Amino acid sequence: MGKLVRDRIPEIIRAGGGEPVVTVLGEADYREALLEKLFEEAAELREAPAAGVAEEIADVLEVLRAVATVHGYEWADIEKVAEAKRAERGAFSGRIHLKG
Repeated sequence: MGKLVRDRIPEIIRAGGGEPVVTVLGEADYREALLEKLFEEAAELREAPAAGVAEEIADVLEVLRAVATVHGYEWADIEKVAEAKRAERGAFSGRIHLKG
């Protein structure tokens, strides 16, 4: 069983003397692997100590960028949608928790 890794990981493994076994995923498998990776990175963010939060956020962001790309969006498109949603519905800075 494997997992999706960043593009340079096989190179880094080789530099350390290892021999990685890699497969390039097809479109459908790649989309599924990205969603699995997103959940993996979100879980790591949830468990991260304060000193590691920025690094984990960066990992989540990188996966989100890849998800956008595989669905045909530029990151700027996503930013525009996010801004429109913030303008219409607000952000999460108010810490509002709705019960029920």
